[in-house]
Amino acid sequence: MSSPPMDKADVEHLSTTPPIREPGVVDVEYGWQGNNRLELLENGEAYFPRVFEAMRQATTEILLETFIVFEDKVGDELQEVLIAAAQRGVRITASLDGFGCGELSTGYLTALSEAGVRIQIFDPAPKHLGIRTNWFRRLHRKIVVVDGTIAFIGGINFSADHLADFGPEAKQDYSVEVQGPAVADIHHFALLQSGRPARAKYWWQRRTQRRSELAFTDHDGQVRLVYRDNGEHPTDIEEVYRQVLRSAQRRVVIANAYFFPGYRLLREIRNAARRGVDVRLILQGQPDMLAAKLAARMTYDYLLKSGVQIYEYCDRPLHGKVALVDEDWSTVGSSNLDPLSLSLNLEANVLIRDRAFNRDLFERLEDLSNNHCKVMSTEKSPRGRVWHMTVGFLVFHFLRHFPAWAGWLPAHKPRLKPFSHSAGSDTR
Repeated sequence: MSSPPMDKADVEHLSTTPPIREPGVVDVEYGWQGNNRLELLENGEAYFPRVFEAMRQATTEILLETFIVFEDKVGDELQEVLIAAAQRGVRITASLDGFGCGELSTGYLTALSEAGVRIQIFDPAPKHLGIRTNWFRRLHRKIVVVDGTIAFIGGINFSADHLADFGPEAKQDYSVEVQGPAVADIHHFALLQSGRPARAKYWWQRRTQRRSELAFTDHDGQVRLVYRDNGEHPTDIEEVYRQVLRSAQRRVVIANAYFFPGYRLLREIRNAARRGVDVRLILQGQPDMLAAKLAARMTYDYLLKSGVQIYEYCDRPLHGKVALVDEDWSTVGSSNLDPLSLSLNLEANVLIRDRAFNRDLFERLEDLSNNHCKVMSTEKSPRGRVWHMTVGFLVFHFLRHFPAWAGWLPAHKPRLKPFSHSAGSDTR
């Protein structure tokens, strides 16, 4: 029988432990790296076997960042694999979000810690009246790096609801396996979250780096890591989306679980469709949170009237965060296109220039939209009387700005803190 979730005393101990560092404040950008081998992993059936096998083969190091670990068959296997690796001398750091992993029992974490796994909890907080209050500024990244030679990045958490046998609520999602020079950047980024120093780039170097996003080449296997933090890179992922939308010539496909971007990104999507680009959005039709569907539908009229095609995926909850532009640009990662991901959460995506990968992703999304979605039209788009439009306008702006307002609360200052299995020691 598993131990109960961390109680107030556990969290108070974590909260009073000296912080390792405040994550998301290191000013470093990563450039394009060529000659990488890439594999798209769809859902837990493809992702978990590859990740666990890589961990079982690890000889020196495992770095893991994730939003959610549940104590189910996937979480239990993760625990087993990490403990076995630690016992054979592999250095392991697991960075877990305090909200997404808030239900993990002290026993689960203690077993890992006692085996030698270094556990870091991002922004742990006790429940108040049985309710978790640390909703905002989440560590939402999903990254695994093994031995500095193989990396996984995407939207899949370590939970059984990413497997089809979970039932109707099983999530549809994606990750990518990377091998090659780009792994060094992903590895470096993961190490930074533990406090490794890095030289900052000057403003003109950052501008040159962003401009290079539009400099498409004929070389496949290129990968670039981009991330969003609450320091020097608060808009990097959103800026990449806007840049490639402006450069799109033939097609754009965006599959995103929580779609509620701001006006600038919506405008670039609309403008691409207006100039004749085939623009398709695959959004939630069977959401795990009803508010996500309602928020997304507020944008439908604006986009449909400009020629954007909108598909709602109805088989099960869509959890993916992927996109492609033309025949050689793709992105896979953890960032939704909503206020939380674009304004508050710590996120990471990889940008990919590879025709074979782009084609694979396009074929899978094409199958999704053609065979598992309903097509939205202006007739199906929610509209109505003036008061409906007025309420929609007010709700739109409230939802857009509420996360930022909540983030201003003085009591909320996220930290990455070590978990220790005894009051007199920590895992640093």
